Amino acid sequence: MTGREPVRVGVIGAGLMGRELAGALGRWSALEQSPVDPRLTAVCDVDATALDWFRRVSSVGTLTEDYRTLLDGAVDVLYVAVPHHLHEQVYLDIAQAGVDFLGEKPFGIDPGASAAIGDAIAASTSFVRCSSEMPFYPGVQQAISFIGQGRLGRVIEANFSFLHSSDLNLAKPINWKRQTRFCGQIGVMGDLGMHVTHVPLRLGWRPAAVFAQLQELVPTRPDGKGGTAVCDTIENATLSSRVDLPSGAFPMTLETKRIAPGEMNTWRMRVVGMEGGVEFSTRYPQTLKVMTIRDGQQVWEERMAGSQSAQPTVTGPIFEFGFTDALLQMWAAYFAERAGELGEAFGCATPQEALTSHQLFDAALLSSAADRSVPLVPGSRRRHRSIDVSGVIGRG
Repeated sequence: MTGREPVRVGVIGAGLMGRELAGALGRWSALEQSPVDPRLTAVCDVDATALDWFRRVSSVGTLTEDYRTLLDGAVDVLYVAVPHHLHEQVYLDIAQAGVDFLGEKPFGIDPGASAAIGDAIAASTSFVRCSSEMPFYPGVQQAISFIGQGRLGRVIEANFSFLHSSDLNLAKPINWKRQTRFCGQIGVMGDLGMHVTHVPLRLGWRPAAVFAQLQELVPTRPDGKGGTAVCDTIENATLSSRVDLPSGAFPMTLETKRIAPGEMNTWRMRVVGMEGGVEFSTRYPQTLKVMTIRDGQQVWEERMAGSQSAQPTVTGPIFEFGFTDALLQMWAAYFAERAGELGEAFGCATPQEALTSHQLFDAALLSSAADRSVPLVPGSRRRHRSIDVSGVIGRG
């Protein structure tokens, strides 16, 4: 490759993840094979003070409070990190303008919003993907390869989890992710769910039915102004599902938790079959556990995952991999696929996978309300109502 195509990148939502993107683009030269040279050139946020941080980024020439000013050809690609209730309008506007973008999960506040976004993308020229970094850890990529090669035999069961613990601090002030009117009735599933569905959906493991245990654990939080505010979201969700494959059905558990004592920010997976198993956790990022059967004996062994993921980097293979590396990999995959050069490498979550995730979370709400297993409805475009969260554990 003789040169990399320059790409002007804009951010809508100057929060934590917008700043992380600035850091990832600053490390772009670490990628060995990227077809592009992306530069952060524009940032938008309705809070003018949030824009100040980006003044340290020399390539940024535009700071604005109106995202529509970035839809007239000012940038080539947008990263959108805004509260969930804003996804539908913002994503529709960007798609209708024909601008490529990577949007934060969950692609809308409910299945109706996600389906509308998908329709707009299908009718546009925009290349669009959904944010989901954690599956780009090398250990996850190696586990996916093991499964894809059929080395586990018939799958017996699978578990995918994303576990936080910061909400154990009851003095933590409320923010939009803890208020239903901003993050939706699906609560934590919207914030963390795409992370746990990305891999199984990519493997073709679409749940047929789900039984959900949803919990509200903290009813109020400090409002940051000396008072208290209602914290009315689902903090923890445990979804027990069934996956039907030609080789046989198996149970799959999906966990998204903001209150998981003993965890900080842990993504993990475990899949076992008749001939082997794989297990990985970001808590131990260098280690992939693999189970094989040798001479009739079950043998679990630890393999060092190394630093190399889907997109090759200059980093030595013996070095350790972390979240910032996963973020760089996700963006590298986005730009490679956008340029038609992804090949067989692992790609970012698609709008259709985001919609399927919404249909799963929708079934979880219905399951919680009915206290029974509920089938997924593939064509669901349901708009959520407050009654949908009845049956949540801990809610009066």
